[in-house]
Amino acid sequence: MLNFIKTFRADEDGAVTVDWVVLTAAIVGLGIAVLASVRTGATTMATNIAGELDNAVPTISFGGTGS
Repeated sequence: MLNFIKTFRADEDGAVTVDWVVLTAAIVGLGIAVLASVRTGATTMATNIAGELDNAVPTISFGGTGS
C-alpha cells in the first residue's frame, strides 16, 4: 500500500492537462469580459447615432428657380 501511495504521488500524468484546462478557462473568461465591455460601448454608440438620425431635418433642394 505504501508503494502505491509513493508511485501515485510521483506520477505526473495529467498535470499538463490540468494546466491547459486552467489556462483555457482563464482565456475564455477574459474573452467574455472583453465582449461584454465592447457590447456595452457599441450599444451606447448605436443609440446615440439613432438619436442623431431621428433629430436630423433633411433639406431638399432641386436647384430650380421656382417659376
